[in-house]
Amino acid sequence: MAEFEIVALYVGLFVLLFLGMKLNAGRVRASVRVSIGDGGDARLQKAIRIQANAAEDVPVVLIGLLALATLNAPTILLHGLGASFFLFRLAHAVTMAGNSGSGLGRMIGTLGTVLVMLVTAGACVYLAVV
Repeated sequence: MAEFEIVALYVGLFVLLFLGMKLNAGRVRASVRVSIGDGGDARLQKAIRIQANAAEDVPVVLIGLLALATLNAPTILLHGLGASFFLFRLAHAVTMAGNSGSGLGRMIGTLGTVLVMLVTAGACVYLAVV
């Protein structure tokens, strides 16, 4: 699998994840009958934040993966970063969607996200200057 195909695979998976988050937020929005904003409803606030949190982190890493692909990064690095990042974001979202909104999955997802961001940044800088 070529580098750009690998990145396209993870872009596709993240689009599906975003679609799931969007549908969940829409479902909650319809159930509480709030069309704009969050109406002060805690469930809707949580659903909106789950989606927004991913929107804050996912594009940055996907851009990093794309940059790594242009630098001909090893496919194992692209798959390692893409797959682990997807699993970390999924763990974060699923745990946040739970009753308490906190737990081990959220912590692992958050720490894993930071780790993937650091490795992606480091690999981009390293491959750009070597």
